[in-house]
Amino acid sequence: MTLQHATLPVPQFDQIQLPELKQQIQQHIQHGQDFLSQLTQVPSEFSAQLEVLAEIDRLENQLNESWGVLSHLNAVMNNAETRKIYQSLLPALSEYYTQLGQHTVLYQSYQQVQDRAEFSQLSAAQQSAIKLALRDFKLSGVALEGEAKKRYAEISARLSQLSSDFSNHVLDATQAYHKPLNEQQLQGLPASSIELLKQYGAQRELDQAVATLDIPSYLAIMTYADDRSLREELYHAYTTRASEQSVHTEFDNTAIMQEILALRQEMAQLLGFHNYAEYSLASKMAPSVEAAHQFLVDLAEHALTPALGEIAELKATAQADGVAQLQPWDTTYYSEKLKQQRFNLSQEALKPYFPAPKILQGLFQIVNRLYGVQIVERQAPVWHSDARYFELEEQGKVLGGFYFDLYARNGKRGGAWMSGFRSRMQTAQGLQKPICYMVCNFTPPVGEQPALLTHDEVNTLFHEFGHGLHHLLTEVDNIAVAGTHGVAWDAVELPSQFMEFWTWDQHSLDLLSEHIESKQSLPHDLLEALLAARFFQSGMQTLRQIEFALFDLEIHRQTPALNSQQIQATLDAIRAKYAVAPTTAYNRFQHSFTHIFAGGYAAGYYSYKWAEVLASDAFDRFENEGIFNTVTGHEFRTKILAVGGKDKALDAFINFRGREPKIDVLLRHQGWTNPPKTA
Repeated sequence: MTLQHATLPVPQFDQIQLPELKQQIQQHIQHGQDFLSQLTQVPSEFSAQLEVLAEIDRLENQLNESWGVLSHLNAVMNNAETRKIYQSLLPALSEYYTQLGQHTVLYQSYQQVQDRAEFSQLSAAQQSAIKLALRDFKLSGVALEGEAKKRYAEISARLSQLSSDFSNHVLDATQAYHKPLNEQQLQGLPASSIELLKQYGAQRELDQAVATLDIPSYLAIMTYADDRSLREELYHAYTTRASEQSVHTEFDNTAIMQEILALRQEMAQLLGFHNYAEYSLASKMAPSVEAAHQFLVDLAEHALTPALGEIAELKATAQADGVAQLQPWDTTYYSEKLKQQRFNLSQEALKPYFPAPKILQGLFQIVNRLYGVQIVERQAPVWHSDARYFELEEQGKVLGGFYFDLYARNGKRGGAWMSGFRSRMQTAQGLQKPICYMVCNFTPPVGEQPALLTHDEVNTLFHEFGHGLHHLLTEVDNIAVAGTHGVAWDAVELPSQFMEFWTWDQHSLDLLSEHIESKQSLPHDLLEALLAARFFQSGMQTLRQIEFALFDLEIHRQTPALNSQQIQATLDAIRAKYAVAPTTAYNRFQHSFTHIFAGGYAAGYYSYKWAEVLASDAFDRFENEGIFNTVTGHEFRTKILAVGGKDKALDAFINFRGREPKIDVLLRHQGWTNPPKTA
C-alpha cells in the first residue's frame, strides 16, 4: 500500500543537519532577546499592548518548534553529537527564559491589558492566557531586584544543566550494562523473550542471548527466569543505576540530586515560599501541600488492608516453591506464578493476541467511535525506521498530526511520553494545526513477526494516546492555553488515565485482539481471566505509587534542603510506614527518579493519583451512559479535551460531570468496593 504524503507541514527529519538546527535555535533565541531589549516602555494604546503579547506568542511558537525537534532527537536518537549540541544550548535557553519571565515592562504590559475595561471583551482563551502569564511572571521572580534577580537567573541556568546531566547519567548507566546468558540461565523464559534477548545479543555481535537493563529485557527476566541468582544480579544492576552502589560510579547522580534540591529550595525562598513544594503547588489544582499530602495518606489507608493480604499470598506462593524469605527479585516472578495459578493467565499467553498492527487499528476504531475522528497513516520523513506518522481527520478536514515511536532500542531514553512539536495557534498564514510525538519503549518486533505487546503495554499506549488527543483535539487558538498548555499539572493526567479504561472493556478488547496465527479475537476463557485479574495486587501497586509521591513531596518540603543521607532516610521512613513488598539497603531508586529530577514532576508526582480520581469519576459517567455513547464522548471531547487551559481544571471537570469529583469511584476501580450496575 502506497501512503499519501503528509498534508501538514512536518519536520524534514531526513534533511536535518544538527549544526544548522543549532544555528536556527540560536537565531530564535536572539530574536526573542532583541525584542525584549527593544521593549523599554509599555505602549499606551490597547491595540499596541495586545500586539506585544501577540509577538511573544509568535516568538514562543518559533522557538518551541526548533528546540522541540532537537529535544526530541536528544531523547530518541541520543548520540555524542546530539547531546553535545543540546547541552551547549541549555545556558542560552535558560538565560532567555529567565529574561522573559523577569522582564518588568513585559509584565507591566500584561498587567495593563488585564486592568483595562476592554479586557472583558477579549476571548475567554485570551483572558485565561493573560491571567496565567501574570501568575507565571510572579513565579519567575519578576518582582526580584538586584542580587536576588541575578541569583535567580544563575539558579535557573544551573538547574537546567543539572536536570540534563541527571537524565544523561540514567541513560548511560542503563546502557553500560549487558550480560551474555547461557542456555541454563534462559530456563523459564518463553520463546518470544529468548528470541528478543538473542536479538539484543546479535546487535552486540554476540552469538548468544544478552540481558540488558532496557525494560523489555529486564521485565522478561524478572518475570520468567527460573535462575534466582540471575534475577538478583539484574535487580542489583537496575536498582543501583546512576548511584554510588553501581560498578559504573562515573554516572553517580548523588551530588546532582543534592544540588538540585538545594537550588530548588533557594529559588523557592527567593520568591517568598517556605519550600519548593509550596512553590510547585502554587500553579496546581491541589489547594495546598498539606491537602496533597493528606490525600495520599488517606488513599494509602484504603490500600493498606488489601496490600497486606496480597503480600501474604505472595509469600505463601514463594514458600510453597521452597523460598523461605521473599526477596525483591522474587516478587515479579512469583506474582506471575500466582496469577497463572489463580486466573490461569500469563502475560505471555496474551501476547499472541495483541500484535501491534491490530492494537493500533483497534485504538483508532475506539477513538473514532468516541470522538468521530478518523486516523490515517501518511508518508513523512522520520528519524528512525520504527517511527510512523499519522493524521487526524474529521469529515475530510485534517485536525492535526502525530508520530508514533513505540519500541525500545539503543540510544533511546526509557519510559513513555507525549511531547508537542507544534501547538494549535492562529498565525498570519492562517490556523496552525497541532502535531505531537508519542514515544514508548515496548518489546520490539522479533525477526519477521510484528511486535507482540503485553496487556500492560497496551495500557501504556492508550495512556500516551490520551495525552496526544488532549494536544490534538484542542479548539483553543491561543498557544499559551492550547492543548495541554496552561492545564494544571495535577489535572494533565486526566485524559491519559481516562483512556486506559478502554483496555479493560470486553467490546474494546474484541476490537484490539487478533491472534497472530489463527486471527481469532481473545477467546472467552482468556478474556474472563484478564478481566478477573484486573485488580490483582492493586493494593501493592497503589502503595508503590504513593511511596514515590510521598517521597517526592517530603524531600521538597524539608528545610533546609536534604543531603543524600537524609534523602535516603526519608525514603526509608516512608517505606517503613507504607511499603509491604521487601526492598534492599542498596536500592537507590531515587538516583534514577527522572520524573522529579529531570522531568516536570518535582513536588508533583502525586498528580498521577490526583488525576486518577478525576479519570475514574469521568469514566463512571460512561459506565452509566454506555462506554461508546457518542453523546457522552462528544461532551468529554468538548468540555475536557477541547478547552486546554482556557477553563480551570476543576471548572472543566464540573462542566463535564455536573459536580465536583468524588474518590469513591477510584476505590471501586481499584477493586476495593462493589461495582454499580452498568448501562
